[in-house]
Amino acid sequence: MPTDAPDLADLWTDVLRRTTAEDQAADLELVIAGLDDSTERIIVAEYDGEFAGAVHLQATTMSPLNLEPVVRALSPHVLPRFQRHGIGSALMDAAVTWAEELGIGHLATAAVAGSRDANRFMARIALGPYAVLRVATTHAVRSRLSAHRRPAQSSGGRQLTQVLAARRSMRRSRAGAEG
Repeated sequence: MPTDAPDLADLWTDVLRRTTAEDQAADLELVIAGLDDSTERIIVAEYDGEFAGAVHLQATTMSPLNLEPVVRALSPHVLPRFQRHGIGSALMDAAVTWAEELGIGHLATAAVAGSRDANRFMARIALGPYAVLRVATTHAVRSRLSAHRRPAQSSGGRQLTQVLAARRSMRRSRAGAEG
């Protein structure tokens, strides 16, 4: 429900874009409004009538290249004061139940790399590592790529790329003469 957006923004603030709480809530209102009921849902957990946690579920594929169906349980979070009350297990149970209803045999999730408790919980419920998602700003990646592109010099002063190209040409010439 759109009325859950401020609570969700507070819960998921560490995984949302860096902006004001109001903008994060507005982002989540858009996310909620754009949910495709056949492939997505947000499960909200309450404890004694209070908002306690949530998870975003998405029925999709393992990756754009691996078309194995999977339910992704994205950002399963529990508010600190409700941790160790079974909320996380209930959220993940909802994910498994939905996957079973859809006939999907795999469940995937992600936990913030630095969240020891979350990663230990996921390991305890049989979720093992599949991939490592690494993130950096485009500026940082561009500067590192540019640093790696600086041409290396060979001892004779020619650029290494020119030497390698010359060697490839010589190999092709020899292969053509032998065949």
